[in-house]
Amino acid sequence: MPGEHQIVESAEISEHVVSEIVSRTFRSIPRSDQRRWGELYVRGLLSVSGRKTMRAIADGAGGGVEQSLYQFITKSPWAAEPVRRELADLLLRLEPRAWVVHPLVISKVGRHSVGVERRWVSSHGRVVNCQQAVGVWLAGDRASCPVDWRLALPESWAGEASLRRRACIPEDIGSCPPEQCAVQSVSAMAGDWGLPHRPVVMDLRESDAYAVCAVLLERRMPFVVRIDPAARGLAVRPVRPSVRPGGPERFSEDTGAPCPPGSPLALVPELGRQCLPVEWYDHEADALRATSVGAARVLLRRTGPDAPRPLPADQQELILVGAWRDPGRRTPSAYWLSNLPQSQLGTVYRTAMLARRVTRDLAEVSEGLGIRDFEGRSFRGWHHHMTMVSLAHAATVLSAARRPAAWPPPVRMPAPRERTGVRAA
Repeated sequence: MPGEHQIVESAEISEHVVSEIVSRTFRSIPRSDQRRWGELYVRGLLSVSGRKTMRAIADGAGGGVEQSLYQFITKSPWAAEPVRRELADLLLRLEPRAWVVHPLVISKVGRHSVGVERRWVSSHGRVVNCQQAVGVWLAGDRASCPVDWRLALPESWAGEASLRRRACIPEDIGSCPPEQCAVQSVSAMAGDWGLPHRPVVMDLRESDAYAVCAVLLERRMPFVVRIDPAARGLAVRPVRPSVRPGGPERFSEDTGAPCPPGSPLALVPELGRQCLPVEWYDHEADALRATSVGAARVLLRRTGPDAPRPLPADQQELILVGAWRDPGRRTPSAYWLSNLPQSQLGTVYRTAMLARRVTRDLAEVSEGLGIRDFEGRSFRGWHHHMTMVSLAHAATVLSAARRPAAWPPPVRMPAPRERTGVRAA
């Protein structure tokens, strides 16, 4: 292969792991020359320092191959999904416990990259010229890795024929908010990929939580989703209320306003009565923590004039979970909805906290592999590049998993004993 080279030893990447990944995941790519260029691209992501531009990868391979790499990533018609499916199957050796949906904002200069638009990004606190994407990560205690990607096209791109032609956007791809892209992705993984189902973890504080939960319930998919307890349109009521109607009015600790009927904030007494101390491993801080977590069985409702028909009775019941991370607060610091059993409350909370495993691995692994560095403008090219980054990420974490002494074992949590009124950090 032109410019063939080994992974640098200082990167601690196993040559055996890289070879296994490319041989298994590229089986669906029909042409041998395409498979060679794909392997060269993955190895370049792993070995080239700095920004992972096409030119940098080509120079790292000895030069003279930039046009071939560009052709492979941007124009070659190989399908990304079969490669990602093989990758997901290979990653089962990491014993993933959840499918974590993680948003990705890719800042851009100019207006030509596919899907780019100026929009408000709450995590940045300002308007950003960017692409918005979501990745679905297989996450466990040892590591996490992205396996599927969706680019959230805004209306300005989906409805403009000239932009679609320029970026070669397929006809069946339309405008899609990030949360809908995520639902499409996990639905495909659950239905077509043949993976063992794991709880879907998502942050829906800025999304229509009812709509997402309704789809996941309809498709019988387990989930733990973070919600904004004050969001409009989302209502819950306890399955067996222990507080009689007409009791004392509840007020939001953050705003001081009365809690509207059906608000999760009105169920704080219920959550407090079912409170347990849960130990969990904080992957961002590399520390074992304890948090007071409460849960209440609730029925999911949609409020407002455009509320749809109620869900079937067997799909309505969920658990509302609240966590007191700040011992000075009377109300939980964070809320989730889940269709997992309330009897497994510790597991539910630790599953939700796997989002921190993904946040860490995105920052420590994928960022350095060029997850935001694609300079091309085509829809196909973006998906090809993100697929190659996922393979390089997998090579990194699977190589680390082969070194037991350098990789801490999964934390084995003791079963929590039920206690009330506990407040822990």
